[in-house]
Amino acid sequence: MSGHSKWHNIQQRKGKIDVIRGKIFTKLGKEIIMAAKNGGSNLDINAHLRDVVAKAKSNNMPADTIARAIKKGAGELEGVNYEEIVYEGYGAEGVAIVVVTLTDKKNRSVATVRHAFDRHHGNMGAAGCVSWMFAKKGQLIIERTEEMDEDEIMMLALEAGAEDFNAEEEMFEIITAIENFGTVREALEKAGFEFASAELTMIPDNMIPISLEGAGKVQRLIDMLEENEDVQDVYHNAEYPEEFEG
Repeated sequence: MSGHSKWHNIQQRKGKIDVIRGKIFTKLGKEIIMAAKNGGSNLDINAHLRDVVAKAKSNNMPADTIARAIKKGAGELEGVNYEEIVYEGYGAEGVAIVVVTLTDKKNRSVATVRHAFDRHHGNMGAAGCVSWMFAKKGQLIIERTEEMDEDEIMMLALEAGAEDFNAEEEMFEIITAIENFGTVREALEKAGFEFASAELTMIPDNMIPISLEGAGKVQRLIDMLEENEDVQDVYHNAEYPEEFEG
C-alpha cells in the first residue's frame, strides 16, 4: 500500500471517528468485552486487553466506560454475549475485502453484510476466499513532523521488536508481529510519541491499483459496512488513485 493510500485511509477514518464518536465507542466497548471475556480482566496478564484499552484511550474513550466494559467481559456486570464472525468477499474491480463482526445476532449480521456487498458492486464469498491474501500484524502510525529524527524512531522501534519501519512523506509506519505489538507500542509511548493509529490489523500481501470510478464504488461499500453496528473492522487491498478524495 502506498504511503498516500495509507495516510488517506487513516485521515478519513479519524474524521469519521470525530463525527460518529458514540458508534466508535460502541465498537471499542465490544472489543474490550471480548478481550476481557477471553483472557480475564487483569491488564498485567491479558496483553490483548491491554492493547485494546490503549486503543480505546487513544480514541478518548472515557475511563469509566472502559472499566464498565471490562467488568461486563469478566462477568462482573451483566452484558450481551457477542460472537466474532468474519465475512469475506470482493468489491468492484476484484478488490479483496475482509469484514470482522462482533454480533449477538448472526442472522442479522450476515444479512446486512451481504446486502452491502450486493448493493455496491461486490460479491460475498466463502470463508477463506480472500483472507489468505492478508497477514495479521500490529501497525503503528506516527504523524511526521519536522523536528522528528527518523533514525531515532526507527532504531527505537526495531530494538523494541518491530519487524519493519517505513518512512513516508507524512508519516512513519511501524509493523510488528502480533505478539510484539504491545511491547513496541509501550516503548514508543514511553519515548513520548503519540500515534495517529495503533492497532492489530490485517495487512494485504499485495495492493490492487483501481480506477477512480472503482475507488468510489469500493469506498461506498466500505462506508456502508463500517456504519453497520455489527461490524468491527473492514480490511481491503485497494490502492486508490492519488486524485481520489473519498
